[in-house]
Amino acid sequence: MTQAETPAVAPRATAISFNRVAIVVVSSYAGAQMLSDIASLKIGVVAGLAVDMGTFIYPITFTLRDVVHKVLGKRNAQTLIVMAAIINLIMALYLQWVARVPSDPAWGLGESFSAILGPVWRIVIASILAEIVSELVDTEVYHWFVTRVTTRYQWARVLASNSISIPIDNLIFAVVAFAPLPGLENSPLSLPWAVVWQIFLFNLIVKFGVTIVSLPLIYVTPDPDWSQREESDR
Repeated sequence: MTQAETPAVAPRATAISFNRVAIVVVSSYAGAQMLSDIASLKIGVVAGLAVDMGTFIYPITFTLRDVVHKVLGKRNAQTLIVMAAIINLIMALYLQWVARVPSDPAWGLGESFSAILGPVWRIVIASILAEIVSELVDTEVYHWFVTRVTTRYQWARVLASNSISIPIDNLIFAVVAFAPLPGLENSPLSLPWAVVWQIFLFNLIVKFGVTIVSLPLIYVTPDPDWSQREESDR
């Protein structure tokens, strides 16, 4: 290989590596979003407290979103957030249709399938609304941190953005999904305010715990030149 050829090969190798990281992170984000939305259909009891079971995987999406922001930029991170919401909505609509299709009599599990995977629309709407608002807020806080505060201490930028976006997500989901809001007092999903705040507080503790555990994910790829990234995101 001649000296003149070397510069042409290196960028190509870098681009391939970059694309692989982007594919892994984006697919992981979308997968975690879908899994958490399905798991949220069950309200479990952990340590004697009520918790939606999507809580144990959903917080990872905030750190994964930060990695996407780092790899692909602010605008692409925003696009991913909106697309993930659309995918989750399509998933819920498709599962609703599947649950309503008559089951083959020989199968015998039609009612069980419908009872477990048939979407509960109040929870679906609460979940998607909370995801969109909180993750877009996470995007803005993360971008503000790296462009206005410091590009050092990557763990700090993740902790700062998650510390604002997670409570917002938690509040929207708990209130919209379970609070006895006007017109929804008689809904079977409406719970006393004391129980709603219990869900909020316990979910908040769990989500922050998962955030701390997932912090190292931000180091899976090198930091970009944020001065150039800021120009491209305008």
